[in-house]
Order: sequence, then structure tokens, then C-alpha cells
Amino acid sequence: MSSSPPDAGPTADGTRRVWSFAGFVLDTARYELRRGTAVIRVEPQVFDVLTLLVRHHDRFVAKEELFDSVWGGRFVGEAALTSRIKAARRALGDDGESQRFIRTVRGRGYQFVATVDVDETAVPDPSPAPRQHIAFCRAADGVRLAYGVAGEGPPLVRAANWMTHLGYDIESPVWRHWVRDLAAHHTFIRYDERGCGLSDWEAGDFTFDDWVDDLETVVEALGLDSFPLLGVSQGGAVAVAYAARHPGRVTHLVLCGAYARGRAVRATSDEENRAAALDLDLARVGWGRDDPAFRQVFAAQFLPDGSRADWEAFDHLQRRTTSADNAVRFLEEFARIDVRDDAGAVACPTLVLHSRDDHRVPVRYGEELAALIPRSRLVELASSNHLLVEGEPAWQVFCDEVEAFLSG
Repeated sequence: MSSSPPDAGPTADGTRRVWSFAGFVLDTARYELRRGTAVIRVEPQVFDVLTLLVRHHDRFVAKEELFDSVWGGRFVGEAALTSRIKAARRALGDDGESQRFIRTVRGRGYQFVATVDVDETAVPDPSPAPRQHIAFCRAADGVRLAYGVAGEGPPLVRAANWMTHLGYDIESPVWRHWVRDLAAHHTFIRYDERGCGLSDWEAGDFTFDDWVDDLETVVEALGLDSFPLLGVSQGGAVAVAYAARHPGRVTHLVLCGAYARGRAVRATSDEENRAAALDLDLARVGWGRDDPAFRQVFAAQFLPDGSRADWEAFDHLQRRTTSADNAVRFLEEFARIDVRDDAGAVACPTLVLHSRDDHRVPVRYGEELAALIPRSRLVELASSNHLLVEGEPAWQVFCDEVEAFLSG
């Protein structure tokens, strides 16, 4: 089974569609619903439901199509769809009685009934997202894992890290340049970890060993014999553990913003323990709220040099990639990571890249990781961002260093 984002997507000439109706503008490139100059804030899934209906305004959209496109085929109750339709109507000043914009096709689905104009030239996209194939496999415990393949050339596998969504990442300002540029010279393979994105959110086990096993599952599903492996943030620890356990398979290891010890393991002061506890409290209290203030604490740590648009994109990413409960489970498990022994057993050449002023994972932990891995080289990047953003000089340095390392 495959899935793609429900938006209009890039057209053949690299532009994006902007939909207009009754004074509203639905702009999928900016991920905005506007009326005049005012932005109407809606939940990401509400935006996706509305986009799918507007895109196919010439017909009714079946409930099954909405479930597949918006929820990636993941089982959710019909109440979830009903609440998203109600929220979409409310954003447009519509309701279930008047149905001026969204008509209910009883028992079957919904249709967008307002007159729609399409502008295919208003938002040019000079770098359209690469085509990708999304498929699914199952871990040994039955958890469904989604993986995506983009680009052509020798393989490059990315170990899963927090806050990804295969369908959305190729459009999101947070991840699209990673997919686009790494797929330019490689068959770039990535997957959503359990509890995240298009993979199963209802996963019983949530341990570090499960994450390593899930990487093994995806590699086996694709029939890969040997390949370079990329690990970003906590995905770096997963990549290190996999490389140590499968020395014959990993030809090169690339780590960015990675660390050997989680916050609970490396904490040496009450201040560090309080910072870790604050992360958990913010996730518990604020993850699912409409008010982005709680989640912007994470944006300030991950993208301190990002623009307001970057922060808004990161906020969208947080909300649509996982639930509040899973966010807490992730953070608790990240804090317990310890791959120091695995790092010493890595046999392949390793490139460690780390932002010099990383606010989320200070560079000293990248230095520690490089010191633990025998055949490694450390490159410090002139950035404060934990996740490098498109346009900053450090991103191009990252791409050049990775290509030189993999081709050398």
C-alpha cells in the first residue's frame, strides 16, 4: 500500500496550485487557509481533509479515501473524521445544516460544493519535491512500519528519528531539503519510527532495542546487502548500534547532531535534570493544544536560527507526526540512550557532523561520540540549529561533506 500527501502537489512545470473560493484562499505551498490577509488557523488534519475535498470539488470524496489519504490507512474511528469535517466547516463559517461549502453525501462521504478557482502560477516552486514510493512492512511484534524510497543511484539509508512523516516531509520546510538533496545522487531510503508519521502510533513496546530492530526490518524488506547509513539526532544512536551489530553491511556511517548518551545518562547537575523534566511536562501539557506556545519551546531548541516560517513549519510537524502520549514516551526513552559500548565497536569509516552552537545537543556530545568511534572524523558546522535549515551556509557544507565522504 502506498500513500501521498493530500495536497495539490507540484504540477508538471514546477508550480503549485492555490485554490480560491468565496473570498477564501487555500495555499498548500504555505500550508495556510486565508480570508483576505487573515490566516485562519486549523489543525493539520483539518487542513488535509479540506485540501482533499477542495482538490476534488468536481466529485464526492468517499470516507475510505479520506481515511487513506489523511490518516495513511491507519485505523481511526469515524468520529475522528466527523470532528475534522465539523472543524473545517467551522473555519469556513459553515455548519452541518446549511452545508454551503461541504455537503454530506449520506453514508458515503463528502463533497465540496462552492465554486473553486485554481491558480497554477501564483506560487512558483523552483525545487519541486522528488517522487517517492511509500510502502509498509511489519516488525516482528506486528507493528506496521512505513518506509519511503526517493531518487536514483547507490543506496543511502537514514535511521528513523523523531518527528518525521513520510508523506508530509517532502513538503515540509523542516525536512524537504534533506529529502531533495540527499535523493539527488542516491536512492534515499527513510522510514517513520513506530509511534510516528505513517507507522503505527499504537505500538506496545517503545524501547531503544525496538528501534534498532525496526531498522533491521526495513533493511530486510528492501533486500539491501550493504549500504551507507545516516543517523540524525537520536537516530544517530540507532545507526551506531546497528553498525556495531552488522559490521559487514554498513559501508559508511554519517552522524549529524547525534549523541552517545541521553539526557538522563549524561546529567551531572540538578539543572540538567530539571531541563529534562521540563521537556516531559511541556509534551504532556502542550502537545495537543491549539496554542503553539508550549511547542515553540522545542522549536527554539531545534531551530534557534530559523525564521518565523521555520518555527511555524516545525509546529505543524510536531502536531501531525505523533500524539502527546507518544511524544512523552519518545522523550523518556531518548533520555535513557547509551551506546558508548556500541560506538567503540563500529568498524566502518564514520563522519560526525555537529552544529558548533547546537542548542538541543551541545557540540561536546558530538565530540564525545567522535572520540568513541575508532575510524571517525568530526566536522563542526557554523550553525546554532540542531536540524539544519535550507538556505543557511552550514547546510551546503553538510551536503558537500557527505557527498565527498560517500564518494571517497
